[in-house]
Amino acid sequence: MKRTNFDSLRFTLMKIHSAARIILYNKFYKMHISFSAIISPFSFIDKTNAAGIYIGDKTFITRGVVILSHDFCRSISCITKIGKNVFIGVNSVVLPGITIGDNVVIGSGSVISKDIPGNCIAAGNPCQVIKSNVAIEDYGVIKE
Repeated sequence: MKRTNFDSLRFTLMKIHSAARIILYNKFYKMHISFSAIISPFSFIDKTNAAGIYIGDKTFITRGVVILSHDFCRSISCITKIGKNVFIGVNSVVLPGITIGDNVVIGSGSVISKDIPGNCIAAGNPCQVIKSNVAIEDYGVIKE
């Protein structure tokens, strides 16, 4: 599917807005987020253990996604890693201490409670791999 001029403009504006948030997250909260990532302004990234958040290049975090980096009940700080070229669908939850590999698409509404390997599509509650050995482009776009 080819992008229109409007889609390209919208995508560029999203990247600019996201870059401003990423600068804030990296400088003030000491997170480790790639400047090429896109993070929706309506997502939530846990700031309790902000230094435990790692988000790779050309990753797309959509609206309503919650990324956690600590387990408050057990007073455990965790490292949550999201790889390169990952797309996390609307209203998904990434639990603390999870690693998502490179080139992954996570379906909307998923609860990621265990590590997800690279090059796959995963979805559900709890999130499970649906398809392996998938070719993924920048920002989690599936190659046809």
